[in-house]
Amino acid sequence: MKRKKLHLALQGGGAHGAFTWGVLDRLLDEEKLAIDGVSGASAGAVNAVLLVDGLARGGPREAEKRLADFWRATSRDGSLSNSERAVVDRLFWFMPMAGSPLQSWYEAWSQVFSPYDLNPLNLNPLRDLIERFVDFEAVRKAKNPLFVSATNVQTGKLRVFSREQMSADVIAASACLPQLFRAVEIDNVPYWDGGYVGNPTLFPLFQKTDSDCTDVLIVQINPLERTGTPTSHKDIMNRVNEVTFNSSLLSELREIALVSRLIEAGQVTCGTGKNEYRRINVHRIVLGTSMGLDADSKLNNDYDFFLTLRKAGVRAARRFLDAHFDDIGVKSTVDLDAEVQAEWG
Repeated sequence: MKRKKLHLALQGGGAHGAFTWGVLDRLLDEEKLAIDGVSGASAGAVNAVLLVDGLARGGPREAEKRLADFWRATSRDGSLSNSERAVVDRLFWFMPMAGSPLQSWYEAWSQVFSPYDLNPLNLNPLRDLIERFVDFEAVRKAKNPLFVSATNVQTGKLRVFSREQMSADVIAASACLPQLFRAVEIDNVPYWDGGYVGNPTLFPLFQKTDSDCTDVLIVQINPLERTGTPTSHKDIMNRVNEVTFNSSLLSELREIALVSRLIEAGQVTCGTGKNEYRRINVHRIVLGTSMGLDADSKLNNDYDFFLTLRKAGVRAARRFLDAHFDDIGVKSTVDLDAEVQAEWG
């Protein structure tokens, strides 16, 4: 049976990445579908490397196991050591409960001290945590193309690490929120969270591989739209982060929409050769706002909460496959023109 190919692009978003876990589980169960390249940022990079690691070491069932083991271990009552727990809490944007006296203390001190003040020895058990779950030698030899984005602190530019360059440091760099971690240095270059400039990045899936796959599925966990106007400091900052972390993705979608229009108008040649442009079919599964998720829920590392998000991801992926499986390899299921159109007047 010939299976349809699909690239995956996985957004970051703290604990909400458990939604992506569910999406991946459902896609891995689809026998008529083959996952090709994978791109990820921050928590999306963690899901991406676990996925590729599992596929390399044992196929879909092993990938499902790697994902399940990681999310179970990183939950509040999981099997992490104290040092690993401290890092995971920060990876999931942990801070004291909203409205508590401890939160006021935390916010006051965070305005004064940086990770360079609070962690002078640059301890980062995240490297150990990732290495515990991922066989990077297997990842580097895997068949699936893998791309992880990080932000070059000095230039502000996107740095894309390929599968052959993958390491625990790369994943730590992609998940390095500068308010919580010291910049991760790779080859003497400091990096911050990849979500600022590539959340996730799409172009390497088509420009840096020899795959004939024409379709990419974006698993988006930062909402593009919200009703109402945020008024509290917390809600304002949450919305600023959502807009910021979606801006690079919108930019790439705008470029894809432009190329598609030029191909349809006959102004450029469709193909994979020199001076030719590939037609890209874009699909998307979105963690919607109907579940009432907000900035606080990004901090929730309760395992039951993870399971709720996973179930939502499984359902969302099932709905996508039921509605659009036949469209894979044929056409986009996202109206790109409407998606990226600017508001005028």
